[in-house]
Amino acid sequence: MTFKSLAALAAAALLAAPALAQTPGVVSPDQLAVHVKALAAPALAGRAPGGPGEPATIDYLVGQFKALGLEPAGDNGGWTQEVALNRFVVPGDAAISLTVGGETRPLVQTREVMAATQRPVDRVTIDKAPLVFVGYGVSAPERGWDDFKGIDLKGKIAVFLINDPDFEAQPGDAVAGKFGGQAATYYARWSYKYEEAVRRGAIGALIVHETAGAAYPWTTVVASNGESFDVVRDDPAAARLLLQGWLQRDVAVELFRKAGLDFEAEKARARTAGFRPVPLAGASVSADYPLKVDRLVSRNVLAKIPGATHPDESIMFSAHWDAFGIGPADASGDTVRHGAADDAIGVAGVIELARIFAAGPRPQRTLVFALWTAEERGLLGSEYYADHPALPLATTVANFTMDVLQTAGPSRDVVLVGAGQNSLEQDLVRAAARQGRVVTPDAHPERALFFRADHFSVAKRGVPVLLLMGIGGGPDLVEGGREAGDRWVTDYTTRCYHQPCDNWSPAWDLRGAAADVDLLLFVGGELANSRLWPDWNDGSEFKAIRAQTAGERK
Repeated sequence: MTFKSLAALAAAALLAAPALAQTPGVVSPDQLAVHVKALAAPALAGRAPGGPGEPATIDYLVGQFKALGLEPAGDNGGWTQEVALNRFVVPGDAAISLTVGGETRPLVQTREVMAATQRPVDRVTIDKAPLVFVGYGVSAPERGWDDFKGIDLKGKIAVFLINDPDFEAQPGDAVAGKFGGQAATYYARWSYKYEEAVRRGAIGALIVHETAGAAYPWTTVVASNGESFDVVRDDPAAARLLLQGWLQRDVAVELFRKAGLDFEAEKARARTAGFRPVPLAGASVSADYPLKVDRLVSRNVLAKIPGATHPDESIMFSAHWDAFGIGPADASGDTVRHGAADDAIGVAGVIELARIFAAGPRPQRTLVFALWTAEERGLLGSEYYADHPALPLATTVANFTMDVLQTAGPSRDVVLVGAGQNSLEQDLVRAAARQGRVVTPDAHPERALFFRADHFSVAKRGVPVLLLMGIGGGPDLVEGGREAGDRWVTDYTTRCYHQPCDNWSPAWDLRGAAADVDLLLFVGGELANSRLWPDWNDGSEFKAIRAQTAGERK
């Protein structure tokens, strides 16, 4: 039996009678490999948004969807959605200074501070903006927590702690468990803190860097080398800070001391609901540097299979097509950061799901297949789509995202990043059981991986999501068990993550990845022919957002 006929039979059985067990091994590891090899090829130059490899990448992706007989879901009836981006570069010698205790000292970019600007201005000029310590900077009414207490931040720079109030909580502390324990919430993320500073009218925000709380060292913070990206906004001054970034912990400790405060004591106080913001006495930051701003246009790729009876209700399968382009040469002399596991393999999964669903009967609900640009620049392609969706987000049933599927072979489990969030997880458990597998929660929820992939752009607007990400924890491999799975994660993340060696290898075993894609085939296919509406669990920060559009769902 050919792959196409097997896919057609499997899809027909699945869509016509979802109660039937899924045909094992519908997604082909070999077909996944075909796409990964094509997308990781040197000719695509690392698939940077706006880079020399983008046109060929887009041509390949559109060509695949066209060949499958899908319909375009992009701009003006086309296959793509244009995403206008600004690229900002802060000079390495940017003049940034700290004044405290009557003394002014420079803050050295990349060594003591890592500053960025995402307003399209020619020059950044800040004259002694006062500093205010806002603790973890969390405003969470659903958890009875407000770090701001109505303080006026207009014209000021907010100083934040990284992570959320639970992160260093001790047993018996009143906060313990309010924010999920060691499992990071959205309030833990640097992006949330910047957004909150904007909402509060601050001119800037500095986050004190601590490796454990950030889940990465200072070397990761400075890897951007002053470069950042953002979507082009109608009112960038209202949406972005004039100065945002990270402050080295040692610099922060000294700042607090000279302002008459003990840094560790203030951290402890910030873990209490009674915390109030503290103006750092006599402390201010000044800045004066030119900003280089370039504009480029990249593209999301969007295709669909329209629903037969409920075309305005949709299920979305997605991954990001971009990688990091050209960079420094590795030991072999390779300069192309191929992005094979991150995320050509996720793109391959989306294409293969499209192939299988296209071969079967038309589902009741619309299926959307989305391939995003600029994930590596801050989830920007998916963020743009979330503001300009092809189908309404209120009637988007669910989003399934694949990012870095594992390449180490069959496993006894599937690792779920962001466990405990929504009812889709129970569907995943049922699907895994049909394969004789189990679902294992992310081994390191404190790393906040749930908030660092493209599904999050629609999650924070209320759409229930599932993220499959192989580096969330070592899989329990059939050959070698959890120990071998952990070795795979460690080897990939320390050697190849965002590096040239993230390339296709004949040593890869994609049977485990194919089995993971099969899970989404089952769960998504079941939803496509049902009247079910997944929802967020009680306590999720996204449940109230979804509830706001409940009237639009039948």
